[in-house]
Amino acid sequence: MENRLLIQFNNVISTEWLTEQFSEPFDPLNHRELFELTYHTVNNVGTRCVWIKLFQAFKKGSKAILYSKNKTFISIENMEDTLIVTCYYNDGENANRLTNQILPTLQERKMKFNIKDDDIKTQLLKTILVERKIDECANLVMLKDINRKIYFAIGDARESAAVVPLFMEAEGSRLVQLALNKWMATAQNLSPEEAFPENRVPGLLKNLMQIKKWVLNLITSYLDKDQ
Repeated sequence: MENRLLIQFNNVISTEWLTEQFSEPFDPLNHRELFELTYHTVNNVGTRCVWIKLFQAFKKGSKAILYSKNKTFISIENMEDTLIVTCYYNDGENANRLTNQILPTLQERKMKFNIKDDDIKTQLLKTILVERKIDECANLVMLKDINRKIYFAIGDARESAAVVPLFMEAEGSRLVQLALNKWMATAQNLSPEEAFPENRVPGLLKNLMQIKKWVLNLITSYLDKDQ
């Protein structure tokens, strides 16, 4: 299916819109850790991941492009020794969003994450993976992609969550898993190569955004703890 937002970004926005950018060294974190922390920090319920490509161990070239409902695009890209974040905007309202909001929050989370227990670090990274899988599923639904892809995207989110105690033991996790199971069953009973039915799109998107909000809040509550 045609990804119009991505086409628009590549053809117009990346070259013609105003930009704000910062680079953050990985040290003392590794490539995966800083990329995932950054992804979570720029993300919110009104943000859509329109494209992502990850290399092994999140090495150089790993990149995500996110679109926010305030009509800004943010790209996250891993380089050799630093991560680069770029905000694309076309109005003064968003001129200093990276400098004033994103960068200070990211640097604080980077510092707090570095001193957490290894087990909590691992569980947080796995939970941010669930966050990304929910985003992937929502994007496929918005692109009116086929049922098979949506089925597997929901399944990936469910299976990724199932192995994380931090997720599974949190209040509300059972409802999240029940919702994911329900939509997996729905997609499984549809013709695999046909587009997901338009009349079911609002219900699935509503559930995905409810789940995303819950996951975002869960991750943030652990990331922003002092220990």
